[in-house]
Amino acid sequence: MSRLLRGELAAHAAIVVAAVLFGTTFVIVKDAVADASPIPFLGVRFTAGAVALAPLARRRLRERGPQPGLVKAGALCAAALCTGYVFQTVGLQYTTASVSAFVTYLLVVLVPLLSALVLRRVPPVTVLAGVAVATAGLVLLTGHGAGFHRGEALTLGCALAFAVHVLLLGDLAPRFDAVALTAVQLGMVGVVCLVAGHATGAFAFSARAWAAAVYTGVAVSALALGLQVWGQRRVGPTRTAVLLMIEPVSAALLGAAMGERLGVAGATGAALILAGILLAELRLPALARLDRIVAAGDTLDLTLTSLPSVEKERNG
Repeated sequence: MSRLLRGELAAHAAIVVAAVLFGTTFVIVKDAVADASPIPFLGVRFTAGAVALAPLARRRLRERGPQPGLVKAGALCAAALCTGYVFQTVGLQYTTASVSAFVTYLLVVLVPLLSALVLRRVPPVTVLAGVAVATAGLVLLTGHGAGFHRGEALTLGCALAFAVHVLLLGDLAPRFDAVALTAVQLGMVGVVCLVAGHATGAFAFSARAWAAAVYTGVAVSALALGLQVWGQRRVGPTRTAVLLMIEPVSAALLGAAMGERLGVAGATGAALILAGILLAELRLPALARLDRIVAAGDTLDLTLTSLPSVEKERNG
């Protein structure tokens, strides 16, 4: 096996592990925000993650030297990340964990749409087909009807912010050390939420909420987000979004281990999600030729440099 192929497989595996860790959070955070206000909870969570990564990030920066633009890149990613988590965590007060998972993963649809409409990057046909199949699987997995209320609206804002975050990482992650970029993001989100939380004076957490904040901060925000940032350097934003759809599957399996039943529709949905991921990863010759035909007929500039905030920072 070539070194290039091993590196690509490792990047895919990193994102899969990240998705599984992300999937453990829905039930945990749903319970935690019953005992703690969302913004202070996020402040503790992201500060814990930043503290956990800080020693490694400092060592990496000493080894690799200064990285101009790191703080600005971290601030851009942190703005999207903070917005997404605030919407998601507040939304969990008004909807169920499974519905939150479904609406959050509309980001899988939003990433290629934003790539095509805003960033002028057309995804491969296999990826678009995988998105369609996996999204149908999510509908079956959650069993959610057509109701759309406050919780769903807030979580839709979360999906849009997370889609922007995935796209930003697609452009910025290859230019900076993954650990350092993750630590900067976490630290900035933590500070913003701690300041906002202090204004409300609502840090009287239960023991369960403190444990949830520390776990999600270290195991998920630090480790899982770090794995996503590192893996996405090779995988790309749209395929990352599809791989991250393992998250609601792992959330459903965790619920099943705790006594919840997926049922026939849920099991079918999980299978469709995995099928969608496989389809998005396929590189069929006929579809590859179709992608080249589409690209050849596209007169748009298929780059991420149309994003004004990062246009002049590209250095490789």
